Amino acid sequence: MTDDDSRSRWVALIVCCSALFMSLLDVSVTNVALPSIRRDLGTGNAELQWIVSGYTLAFGLVPVLGGKLGDDHGRRVMFQVGVAGFAATSLLSGIAPNAHILIAARVLQGLSGGLINPQVSGLVQQMFHGAERGRAFGVLGTTVGVGTAIGPVVGGALIALGGPTLGWRLVFFVNIPIGIVVILLARRLLPAPTESVGHRLDLLGAALLGGATFCVLFACVQYDALHDARLALLGVPALVLGVLFYRRERRMTDESAEPLVDFRLFRRPSYVAGITLALTFFPAMAGLPLVLAIFYQQGLGYTAIQSALGVTAYAVGAAVSAPLCGRFVTRIGRPLVVGGAVMFGVGAIGLATIAPHVPPGHAGRFLAIPLFVMGCGQGALITPNQTLSLMDVDPAMGSTAGGVLQTGQRIGLAVGQAVIGAVFFNSVSGSGHAAYADALRNAVIAALVFVAVAVAIGVQDLLRARRRRPSLP
Repeated sequence: MTDDDSRSRWVALIVCCSALFMSLLDVSVTNVALPSIRRDLGTGNAELQWIVSGYTLAFGLVPVLGGKLGDDHGRRVMFQVGVAGFAATSLLSGIAPNAHILIAARVLQGLSGGLINPQVSGLVQQMFHGAERGRAFGVLGTTVGVGTAIGPVVGGALIALGGPTLGWRLVFFVNIPIGIVVILLARRLLPAPTESVGHRLDLLGAALLGGATFCVLFACVQYDALHDARLALLGVPALVLGVLFYRRERRMTDESAEPLVDFRLFRRPSYVAGITLALTFFPAMAGLPLVLAIFYQQGLGYTAIQSALGVTAYAVGAAVSAPLCGRFVTRIGRPLVVGGAVMFGVGAIGLATIAPHVPPGHAGRFLAIPLFVMGCGQGALITPNQTLSLMDVDPAMGSTAGGVLQTGQRIGLAVGQAVIGAVFFNSVSGSGHAAYADALRNAVIAALVFVAVAVAIGVQDLLRARRRRPSLP
């Protein structure tokens, strides 16, 4: 392979990361813009919740379907469709005259974002191999960390620039030039699609999976807003639809009848371990930053931007460790993932220990070290786990495999926000620093349960791999 070929692949990766960065930035920036949206549009609490949750819910519904479309009809094409849709719905969000149109635009934006991400993981598998693939996923991890870190700062700057009426609209308009540039570069730099052979899309399977995922995500998102235990009843249709999906896809796999998800994927133990580990770690990863933001704002009286800056050390840790661990994941393997989970847990314990004793005006400085350790643990887990999960997957199924993994991650995020958020709110007894610090401690204990299960899964996969390793004569 020539130096020019190698250079063009890394430039193509930057194009992919730009689209990923845009979709991530939009989430954190929108959170900062909510007070301005409330004042300008006269939006109520329920509508504000759905401006955020509508995106989250829609995003989680399409990665598997989007991944299958990318595998069958070309990842570059579906990537461009997703980016174009994201830019168009950003325009619609920016010109929305009322909350209802804004919510609809955000749902469509989430569908477009969910279409982009599986193409990125599939393209990485297609363009990179061996140790280079780990480094490429490390770059993706850095993108996630940086996007999370600077999102609130960018949002605050845009709102200050545009003022109370135009500022929140600039938050969405900024995606349009980024999207146009990415689409133009994608056509030149991303691999051309192979010739299609007339694939048939499993629409019934997509409906069953979408329905099951919707029930889980809707229940978690609404519980986070309403704290209504009756939402747990949605677990019944989710289970029924999930069982029907499993039986259909298993039968279609056995008959080689083009299932939405080829169940041969789950014959690879490393892939199964990666998904289950993501399902158990992501709740802790999502839940603790959520309740920490509430601790800052309601327990310490911080503004939204001050709260966002208070967790910058967490994002910096992830941005530092993700590319570093990506370089070594093929050499170290699963111990790196287990170590990341343990490091995250150690940082969380430090957070709960220090939080009750921090001076309110200096919490960000006192909590920086445990948050940085947590961020390093996250970066050491997510990027290597994604690399190891997809390492043995046929690149022809790369986007579908990535879509299934991302769906598991989204479900884990929603479950974590609901469960750890519920533990936090139910533990608040009173007001002020001490009451919220106690609630934060209980939330950390709940998160550590998820972390412990993730560590156990990682250790089990590590032992399995060692048992399969041929013994020396």
